[in-house]
Amino acid sequence: MKNRTTVERKSERELIVTRTFKGPARIVFEAWTKPELLKRWWAPKSFGITFISCEADVRTGGTYRFVFGHPASEQPMEFFGKYVEVTPHSRLVWTNEEGGEGGAVTTVTFEERGDDTLVVMHDLYPSKEALDGAMASGSTSGFGEAFEQLDELLATLGASMGQS
Repeated sequence: MKNRTTVERKSERELIVTRTFKGPARIVFEAWTKPELLKRWWAPKSFGITFISCEADVRTGGTYRFVFGHPASEQPMEFFGKYVEVTPHSRLVWTNEEGGEGGAVTTVTFEERGDDTLVVMHDLYPSKEALDGAMASGSTSGFGEAFEQLDELLATLGASMGQS
């Protein structure tokens, strides 16, 4: 059975994205924290976005910077911030600072359940208007596709590590 991504607006300022992935939390967590793996699933292919660079110093106080190109845009798009909390294999918290003051704060938890890992991504926006704007721009619509790409990546990582 195929896993489903659920995207739910929990409040005026909160968006929750949930999906169960096949594989241990350690491998799923690595896919979220190693730049060479992030580049393989983060951007939904149908969006036509390509990674120009992916830097991630994944430790509490570390920073990240993702730079994307898109054929419709002369200027690259940058997403950056810092890691507020990093608990290996169970929790990541980062800021989204590209919008200036008061960007969203993202918390991702990884809960191992047998051979699977439940991932819950919680975005807390500074205001109702900020979340409304993110949803209107389409920036919150690619999670299903990106998480399917992560499923595919995890299948290849699991196979290369001798897991079924």
